[in-house]
Amino acid sequence: MLSNPFLFTLLRLLPASLASWLGGWLSAHVARPRMKLRDARARANLALLRPDLPQAEREAILTRRWVNVGRTLAELANIDRLVNADHVTVIDQPAYQAVLDGPGPMIAFTCHIGNWDLLAAHIKWSTDRPGLGVYEDPEDPRIAAQLKKARSSYMGEAIGGDGAARGVLKHLTQKDRATLYILADERRDRQVWFPTFGRALEPSGNLSIALRLARKVGAQFLPFYLVRTSGPHFALHWHPPLDPRTMSDAEIVAVLDRFLGQACIDHADQWLALHDMDLTQPV
Repeated sequence: MLSNPFLFTLLRLLPASLASWLGGWLSAHVARPRMKLRDARARANLALLRPDLPQAEREAILTRRWVNVGRTLAELANIDRLVNADHVTVIDQPAYQAVLDGPGPMIAFTCHIGNWDLLAAHIKWSTDRPGLGVYEDPEDPRIAAQLKKARSSYMGEAIGGDGAARGVLKHLTQKDRATLYILADERRDRQVWFPTFGRALEPSGNLSIALRLARKVGAQFLPFYLVRTSGPHFALHWHPPLDPRTMSDAEIVAVLDRFLGQACIDHADQWLALHDMDLTQPV
């Protein structure tokens, strides 16, 4: 969808709910049959994460997962129409808003669950904090260009590539109450290094960077995620902020791993990285 300008434009012209449905249908009925390897990896990983479920129920989860992937891609064309209380319900909204209105820098920490782009747009919409997102361009330059164009309308400032670390540090230290948006479950070497799912993994990648930044600038962690409830409607779940001034790195990692790891299992039908790792192989 992202590499097809005509389809992307069509999705923008359609009502947001219809565009979301169309994206889900295309993903489940057109993309899935062509991505057998990814589907097989997701099936094997799901069997390890949810051995308590019968095979038929796991297959239903995998089908819903492809629908969510397609809906999420299609919704990129209409994020600005979805960033509102009609489409996003915040769990305990008054307390969440009080956290956003508080002092000091903050690292908003999440995984690829539900619609993570809408989550980035929503936190920008919800607060006057200066926001910055960290991203990694897709390998396909056409998809990268279309993705950048789509995100420019709602995400605000984003950074990636060489010099990103310096830019992030500058953002957090020079802007009052700055917020950094980080996705923790980046994929490397056919593995996801966070959440751990009980594997003996040391903090690395985005998690390691976030821990060092938090210590350096005194930023609190805000663990949260956005889960799809029905169609283009979502619930925003969040955990009370984690303060590096009162918690050790090990304590912070344990809470992040428990909160977001359980979310990835509970909402495996909406977790993108399920097909990007191989839990059957040693790390």
